[in-house]
Amino acid sequence: MATAVLGAGVAIAHFSQRSDAAPRLHPVDPVPTASGGVLTNRIFEALDNETKVSVAPGPIGLRYTFDGGVDQPITDESGAHELRAQGQNGGTLSLVPQGSGLAVQYPARCTEVPEPECPRAILEGVRDDNLNPGLRPLQYGASILMNHSDLADGANVVQKGFSVGGGSQFKLQVDHEQGHPSCVIVGHSHIYRAEPAIDVADGVWHEVTCARTDDRLALSIDGVEHASVAVPRRLSIANTAPLRVGGKGPGKGNDQFAGQIDNVFLSIL
Repeated sequence: MATAVLGAGVAIAHFSQRSDAAPRLHPVDPVPTASGGVLTNRIFEALDNETKVSVAPGPIGLRYTFDGGVDQPITDESGAHELRAQGQNGGTLSLVPQGSGLAVQYPARCTEVPEPECPRAILEGVRDDNLNPGLRPLQYGASILMNHSDLADGANVVQKGFSVGGGSQFKLQVDHEQGHPSCVIVGHSHIYRAEPAIDVADGVWHEVTCARTDDRLALSIDGVEHASVAVPRRLSIANTAPLRVGGKGPGKGNDQFAGQIDNVFLSIL
């Protein structure tokens, strides 16, 4: 939640924008061969009740391009780690043309009805402890397209875990109505956030990357690092939550993303 990120115990760093920052993604004319359209909301079976949490036994990498179309399960490039659309109040996700492939279109920012009644929709996997980095170096991120009309107090791009309840988390979000992206890591309720004073809600595709090394969390936009914050070497990220894209869940107060997301990736080194 954005309010939790702004609460006590936040470590944050701000950096000014560099003049050499430039998007590496540009829209092109070819029409996707895969079929776009609305994704069907599907619910996974209930998660198991086991509470013991493990971490990735070794390096792992996954990337979602979303180019398979609506007629195929949404999996990473290896055909694994399925994500399914989940929504409430009529919220749906669509696959729309982006370059020579497809991207995920999220519901428009809701302003006409009270927040609990707003359409909501996200992509969600199942519990997979192999996606817990523990103490390992970690990189994750996505390409995003947003306008200022898409902004709110919090718009979650990709995350695993939560920032409250004494657990752990890694997350990429776009904060506030200034369009600032931020990388977040949480351990034992202490929040570490790298956020540059750069507006990415400018109607242009941007690739945003979060990188956690032994003692540092850094945020890069279009291949250029813009912010970093120190992180304890012994901070371990391990939780039972699934990987989620576009919000922390389909329920109310979910920090719903509005806009488009493409090329979601996660690398545990």
